[in-house]
Amino acid sequence: MSSGGLELPPGDAGHEGEDSAEIPPGAVSLARPIEIGAELAWGADAWSEVRTRAQRAGRAYIWLNLVEQRLRSVVAAVLRPVYDPVHGEDWVVAAAGPAGQEWVQRAVAVREVSRRKGYLLDPADDNVLSFLTLPQLRELMVQHWPCFEPYFDDRREVELALDELEVARNVVSRNRALNEAVLAQAERASARLLEILGGGTGAPSAERLPVDAVEDLVGDRYADVVSVHPDRVRLQRQLPAEDLFGGARRLDAIGIGLNLLVQNFSGRRLVRLAESGCRVRLLFLNPASSAVKRRERELGLRKGELSRTVEMNILHVRRVRARLKDPGAFEIQVFDETPRFTAYLVDGDGPGGLAVVQSYLRRARGMEAPVLVLRGGGRAVVRSDEELDTGLFQTYREEFESVWADSRPVS
Repeated sequence: MSSGGLELPPGDAGHEGEDSAEIPPGAVSLARPIEIGAELAWGADAWSEVRTRAQRAGRAYIWLNLVEQRLRSVVAAVLRPVYDPVHGEDWVVAAAGPAGQEWVQRAVAVREVSRRKGYLLDPADDNVLSFLTLPQLRELMVQHWPCFEPYFDDRREVELALDELEVARNVVSRNRALNEAVLAQAERASARLLEILGGGTGAPSAERLPVDAVEDLVGDRYADVVSVHPDRVRLQRQLPAEDLFGGARRLDAIGIGLNLLVQNFSGRRLVRLAESGCRVRLLFLNPASSAVKRRERELGLRKGELSRTVEMNILHVRRVRARLKDPGAFEIQVFDETPRFTAYLVDGDGPGGLAVVQSYLRRARGMEAPVLVLRGGGRAVVRSDEELDTGLFQTYREEFESVWADSRPVS
């Protein structure tokens, strides 16, 4: 052994096909790659698992990003006017105080590194506040709660929501597996916290179906479709009929029998809805038309079975109309064309519309057909070819108006 360093042991000469005489002293033999035996390829199950992890983590990240940005904005709006006049650009350091000296200095250091390496792509992020994490923003809020108290009723509610987010934040930041329960908890806590902090969308339709963070950010890619359900049962778990129709000021519906409305809303409830000022237009397939007979054959129903169901539904809504002080606000008509879809358009003439649409399939009843939920009055999308796309809601509304114009009133 030399005095200047450590001499490595010679390689193992016992490997087949190796000549120990050719190994120089002090060399280390490496196992050939084929001898390691590692399987680097991923199978279908592994890919499915990592995609599921990525989808959950991505969804959670969007919520956490929204919350962090909103909380950062609130902290700046409340604390900057207090500390900025005296401390200027260092107002965040001053607000952190001795208790937060360690983490705020770490944020200052990260900001300086980002400046030198060109990581600050937006000049608006060139401040210490942009480098604080969610727990640090929370710490600033808790330390200065008397400043925030005039704006928020319950400090405990804010802290509980942030506590619920902490598990998901740790999992996402470290790229670990996020299970469905924690993701659902994080989404609920994020939505609640954004509401507390005043970060709601303000869209009227959000009262019926809250705007989802992912929908709000990437909805342009899917026109105005906000959810898709395999059948009507799963739709009603998320969007019950009461939530969809309750409080509506206008309701236009077209279909064969309109069971989603008629079978889930009692006559008394429909009367109250109409008397509250809701204008209703219901468009049924004519039970005496040949289209009903064709539909019965498609579904394998007995002759007259579907037509009797439609007749009963029409009689039901006629009784509702007869009880109203203004029957003209509750219109019922029938059409004779081949039914292509059923649609319920709530407040379709304004910015807060919501629609439930189903296409008719040859062998599937309405309860079994896939369902689209559309949000009307939403974003207009300019595609790469500069073509303006207003989504599907307007398409189905125009189709309703076209069929309505060619239909006949029910006396």
